[in-house]
Amino acid sequence: MNTAVEKGIKTDSEASSKLSKFFSFKIGILPIGVYLFVLAVLIALLSKKLLPNDMLGALTVMVLFGFTCAEFGRRIPIIKNIGGTVIMATFLPSYLVFAKILPKQAITSVSKFMEDTNFLYVFIAFIVVGSILSMNRQVLIRAFLRMFIPLIVGTLAATAVGVGIGVLLGIGAYKTFFFIVVPIMAGGVGEGALPLSMGYSSILGLKQDALFATILPCVMMGSLTAIILSGILRNIAEKYPKYTGNGSLVKSNSDDEVLKIAKEGNKAKENMKIDLSQMASTGILAFALYMSGSFIQSLIGLPAPIVMLLIVVLAKAAGLVPKSIENGAASLFRFTVTVITVPLLFGVGVAKTPWQNLVDVFTNPKYIIVIISTVVTIVVVGWFVGKKMNMYPVEAAMVTACHSGQGGTGDVAILTAGNRLELMPFAQVSTRLGGAATVTIAIMLLRMLHG
Repeated sequence: MNTAVEKGIKTDSEASSKLSKFFSFKIGILPIGVYLFVLAVLIALLSKKLLPNDMLGALTVMVLFGFTCAEFGRRIPIIKNIGGTVIMATFLPSYLVFAKILPKQAITSVSKFMEDTNFLYVFIAFIVVGSILSMNRQVLIRAFLRMFIPLIVGTLAATAVGVGIGVLLGIGAYKTFFFIVVPIMAGGVGEGALPLSMGYSSILGLKQDALFATILPCVMMGSLTAIILSGILRNIAEKYPKYTGNGSLVKSNSDDEVLKIAKEGNKAKENMKIDLSQMASTGILAFALYMSGSFIQSLIGLPAPIVMLLIVVLAKAAGLVPKSIENGAASLFRFTVTVITVPLLFGVGVAKTPWQNLVDVFTNPKYIIVIISTVVTIVVVGWFVGKKMNMYPVEAAMVTACHSGQGGTGDVAILTAGNRLELMPFAQVSTRLGGAATVTIAIMLLRMLHG
């Protein structure tokens, strides 16, 4: 009798243990119980065509499907080691839209949300403010002074290599430079491809939308290449720790005190308890900084994210940031990276990444060779020049890789693939300033040729 009771207790204990293990499993940040409940609710809403076209409906879709796509990327062999979570979270949704697998209501809800809100710029504001204000001040100053040289040298080398290969493949220097290489380094879609196509249209007398459709695939393919290379750099960092600063850009060299402070600061941030009032205050500050950037943009034309970036950097460098805001910035950064990144990438894949445009480039081997060669050159030059500049090669290469990314979206994807979102401030300089300079120079050169 006692034996039977003991067996029954043991069986119940094993069943309870298995059930507990099952419910402890997570898909992204969602425990499986929460995931299944949200899935059931979403299926019910979609079946009755009741999914709202507002923030609640869109975010429900973005969170659920975003973390599902990322989970696939995290588990697929080989792909998981080259930024699989980012690739799947961004490009799988694009295919699902193209193949009409994703419900139309879900597409409409997400697309409307992404188009009607500044969700991407909210993310960038949180990442930039959170990462800069929580950084070590001395390391920040050194990094910004050093990063421009790898970026400039990488841009010049990549242009030479890309155009040279385009000529060898019979594409021609003119077409390669203006319609492949420049779009890759133009700073994304809204800040790069769009103003570039408008400038080209006014000079060449061609339709802007046709030019935009020609340019956009190169932007996307360049960004995808940079994402994959960033994932490879992450693997190199894991296998060869001597090449990485684990998110720090500049080596401290003989300045052991600076290195010690930076390490202590990173450890303190990991152990820091989240103070909601401090985090909220920093978030509100981020909104105000972005809006101030928008105001200044209306006066002088400098992109709002860059204005915001410069203000934050100057305030941090001058030592004007209170300790409470620095602590709130660290919490804000952790929250943004953990909670917002993957849903945002899914929204970008649905609303801003046309699958057919990607296919058009994928099926043209000459274009692929030029694009890959251009981006690889940027990354390789960033590695070696960064190393010469006493920077960590992995981080220097990732920052320069962002120059070939799809704007703010590309920065997010590239740095997430490399697990280095701490580098977002430097990536923004690489993308925004580098992109703005590229677009300006390209339009000037085209005007000179057709003047």
